[in-house]
Amino acid sequence: MPRPFWSGQVRISLVSFGIKLFPATEAKSEIHFHQLSRKSGERIKHQKVSADEEPVEKSDIVKGYEYRKGEYVTVEPEEIEHLRIPSRRTLEVAQFVDADEPGPEFFEKPYFVVPENDVQAEAFAVIRKALHETKKIGLGKIAFGGREHLVALSAPKDDKLAGMMAYTMRYAEELRDPAKYFGEIKRVSVDEDQLSLAKELIKRKSGKFAPEKFKDEYEVALREMVEAKVKHAPIPREEPAPKTAKVINLMDALRKSVRGEEAPVPKKATAKAAATGSRKGIALVKPAAKASKSRKSA
Repeated sequence: MPRPFWSGQVRISLVSFGIKLFPATEAKSEIHFHQLSRKSGERIKHQKVSADEEPVEKSDIVKGYEYRKGEYVTVEPEEIEHLRIPSRRTLEVAQFVDADEPGPEFFEKPYFVVPENDVQAEAFAVIRKALHETKKIGLGKIAFGGREHLVALSAPKDDKLAGMMAYTMRYAEELRDPAKYFGEIKRVSVDEDQLSLAKELIKRKSGKFAPEKFKDEYEVALREMVEAKVKHAPIPREEPAPKTAKVINLMDALRKSVRGEEAPVPKKATAKAAATGSRKGIALVKPAAKASKSRKSA
């Protein structure tokens, strides 16, 4: 097993047990670029220099806080290391909330949580099971990486998995006020027939989440370009976007989209189709060949 990212104690009132955290994600990109001189083709090196352009060794660099213009107080690494922060070694669970209560905008990075050793396994298993059955997450704080992070401790949805999950979270003050961005959106009334068709379209395109189906196409295109350059072959270019039909009304776009999924249009939605024909503002994307075939046979 790799070295844990963080290890310490989880404390819930008088209950405590040791855990280890491991990052649940990893960078999969295989394309790494270096900076080169356009003229010579040689690698560019970065060197730290002082204000008088003199090179400075890494061992001679220290953190400094500017408390007054041009005046600094220096801070040594060992001084930071010995700060009195309880959360450096202990995750104190301060509150439990419903697992679906915090919005997705609060969550940052996931971690796998395992018991520190076999001795800690019993308490670990009891808390994991309790979190799973109550559908709660525990909120606490951990100090690492130069700051104190808000952390959510939870049980995986799959009860067969014996571990737990931890997620670093954003503090409320880190999130911008959505009203500043959403406040100017024009309020419009929603047509019930259009809403019915939109729901039908969502239903037709719904399915079980399969994360393995989603791939990084940008990485694939980047690799194709690099390989073409290595082989002195033509570089693949972006294909022109397919032409779309005329801008049509929203109702027709919804009807054609649902029909393109080879599903019957709900009778309720077709009742007012003619009445809404004057509404403009949405482009109908050309359907796939399969959809075209289904319309011809209709």
